[in-house]
Amino acid sequence: MIAAGAPGGSSPPAPFWTLSEDALCQHLHCTGGGLGSAEAAARLQQHGPNSDAPTATIGALRAVLRRLLEPLCLILLAAAIVSALTSDSIGGGIIATVLVLSIALDTFQEGRAAKAADLLRRSVALRAEVRRDGNFSEVAIEGVVPGDVLRIRAGDIIPADGLLIASTALTVGEAALTGEPYPVEKRCGRVISPEPADACNAVFRGSVVQTGDALVLVAGTGRATVFGAATVALAEAPAPSPFQRDLHAFGLLVARLSIALIVVVLAAHVLVGRPTLESLMFSVALAVGLTPELLPMITTVTLTRGALRMAARKVIVKRLASIHDLGAMTVLCTDKTGTLTSARIMLAQSLDGRGETNGRAARLGAVAAQLGGDRGSLDAALVAGTAEGSAWMLLARRAFDFQRRLGSVLAEGPEGRVLIAKGSPEAILPLCTSLRSAGGEQPMTEADRSEALRRMRRLAEQGLRSVMVASRPWPDPAREIDDGDERELIYEGTCTFADPPKATSAAAIARLKDAAVRVKILSGDDPVVVRHLAGEVGLPATTVLSGADVARLSDEALVVQARTADAFGRLTPDQKLRVIRALQANGETVGFLGDGINDAPALKAADIGLSVEGATGVAQAAADMILLASDLEVVADGVEEGRRTFANILKYVRMGASSNFGNMLSMATASLFLPFLPMLPTQILLNNLLYDLSEIGIPFDTVRREATARPQAWNLRALARFAAVMGPLSSAFDLLTFAGLLMLFHVSPEEFRTAWFLESMATQILVIFIIRTSGRPWCDRAHPALIVSSLAALALALTFPLSGVGSWFGFAPPPWPVLVAITLVVCLYLAMAELTKRIANGATAATPPRPGIEGRQSQTGPTSKAT
Repeated sequence: MIAAGAPGGSSPPAPFWTLSEDALCQHLHCTGGGLGSAEAAARLQQHGPNSDAPTATIGALRAVLRRLLEPLCLILLAAAIVSALTSDSIGGGIIATVLVLSIALDTFQEGRAAKAADLLRRSVALRAEVRRDGNFSEVAIEGVVPGDVLRIRAGDIIPADGLLIASTALTVGEAALTGEPYPVEKRCGRVISPEPADACNAVFRGSVVQTGDALVLVAGTGRATVFGAATVALAEAPAPSPFQRDLHAFGLLVARLSIALIVVVLAAHVLVGRPTLESLMFSVALAVGLTPELLPMITTVTLTRGALRMAARKVIVKRLASIHDLGAMTVLCTDKTGTLTSARIMLAQSLDGRGETNGRAARLGAVAAQLGGDRGSLDAALVAGTAEGSAWMLLARRAFDFQRRLGSVLAEGPEGRVLIAKGSPEAILPLCTSLRSAGGEQPMTEADRSEALRRMRRLAEQGLRSVMVASRPWPDPAREIDDGDERELIYEGTCTFADPPKATSAAAIARLKDAAVRVKILSGDDPVVVRHLAGEVGLPATTVLSGADVARLSDEALVVQARTADAFGRLTPDQKLRVIRALQANGETVGFLGDGINDAPALKAADIGLSVEGATGVAQAAADMILLASDLEVVADGVEEGRRTFANILKYVRMGASSNFGNMLSMATASLFLPFLPMLPTQILLNNLLYDLSEIGIPFDTVRREATARPQAWNLRALARFAAVMGPLSSAFDLLTFAGLLMLFHVSPEEFRTAWFLESMATQILVIFIIRTSGRPWCDRAHPALIVSSLAALALALTFPLSGVGSWFGFAPPPWPVLVAITLVVCLYLAMAELTKRIANGATAATPPRPGIEGRQSQTGPTSKAT
């Protein structure tokens, strides 16, 4: 519970809104008349500026070091050093260049996105009007301190938490804090409840004054406000995202395999009497050949291209890895207001005294709202929904009083002089003696009043707000309205209002459902309203949990309940955070879409945090992506883009896992039985470099629809299965080539190395077109960029050994019968690869994250992702 801070640093015994004005002044060591300039300066020094907690930022140097210390990057750095030490300075320089460009591009893209996000952030307020030295003056909001007296008016964004000491017709919009779209009535008085939602005598930082004005005694500023915990969450050290965790695990796997390969090959060579230095160089070259040098570049370029595509769809990507995480998302939790609904109150129905549809109540209500000068959101919806006010003239007005919950006007128009009153059911019904319906004016009985109240409750269960309208003819001359005039009224009926769901919400939710993404509503609004909305947008919502329900559940029990609950209402920020973590503990990859201050902790903790352009600065700072259009359709587009991006990254990994593994296995095996090395270290590095060059078109490749149909995440076990099938298949044809070269053609060592280099490059590059798709390659054609990069690399691979350049690398052109035989071997291998890939794909490497699947960890404790 956040309470007002004091100069002494102590906390009051209860939340500040439960204290009287005198008690709060005593605690703050101030009076209700404001502070002096010197005292305000001293308090500013003590409490600090009235601003958000600093967000966790990472400088450029730290960002580069963080990426460089990833296992995969360390392996590549070691490969570049080894290449240089083995006299392959060109290869080492290329590997180092690839690494530098990858890290630089990644850092630049995220830095540019962060700057764009900063430009979008909205200030909570710019200036505040406070009483200093006995007079009101404007100060920067950072200078507001506990003990100040604020003056707030309609349209102001409240800069601090405080207790009302005077107010007139004050209503406040707290949608940014609670998710509730309707204005909340505020008035002076005592409140016993410790819950902020019940604090009708207090205002909170970030809310907006809708009507009226007030004087406020500031009780808390900055991080000491009710939702200060939301900004504190932004200062926490970021934890790795799902994509970063999985890439880290893959890097560790490659590192272990590389070390094992070096140790095993080196030991075997030494045991058979090979020179130690030559064996070391060969085994290290094999390990380098096993390393996917271009993975960082492929990953960064693919994610950056995804970010550019999403920018065209009005999405700012702050963290590149979040594109993959969005594609891996299995559950999307979303706030209600402004995301599923339009966040714009509209007139829904106009009912007569019997509950039948009739426009008279709305027409008279609009006259009262327009002539009465009311500026609430319900009044604005009344005026926008009808066009009656211009035909009437105001004669007298009695302003809406929040104590009476009633306001009235005396107007003259087409029906003559009429007194029109509007207000709450509790205020209007006791003043009515008759009602109007399709049958005309009729006496009103107690049964009619009871039925009207029951009707209001039924409307509330449908998520509707209601205003009752009553009138009576005015036979007297015009004069001011008093209590005696508001009697013997005719109950004209009821106007109902709604924050309707967006036209696109139901279709977007259905689209996400088809993509195997479950949508759950996490709202601060009433559970009854949330349930009704869920039904309107196509969510089952058979189980709706309230904040009170969540509070009663232990963390373990909430993990169970979160599996079946589709909607949550009246949630506090901490409870939203608990729900997110409960879903993560179930093995889900969780996204959260929110725009309020109260959403920041959940945005930070979710695997993928989504905010919108008009969101509070705190929410935007906590998010991974910012949607320039607050629409779930944009999220559905992002999910598809994330899966397409990951599918292309996975292509490179699978190709490397099969081709690299197969070739290195062949060389390691052959080196034990051949009287010479099957390929020189420099030739191995050239082989690997040309192969990587062939795959630079992968980020642009097309993706089959089934690859984006379900959430995708790394599955190292499935990758190992793919490599275990396709790698040995490649090795089998390599060994077949070895046998033919030695037993049939009796070639020299130089010709052997050249022939096998040609066979190796042809099989590695051409098999790309087979294993890039689960379909037939001639039906699912590759992108032209991949075709060009692959065939260009193949042309270089065929040209080098057969030209004068080949001698630089120790190549010698083999006889033409050998070339013909190699061509036949390549064709046979490609045919077998096409037949075998279905077995290798038996366990796909991209699967929905669930408990027990590698690449996804249960998260029962605090977690957040790296920014």
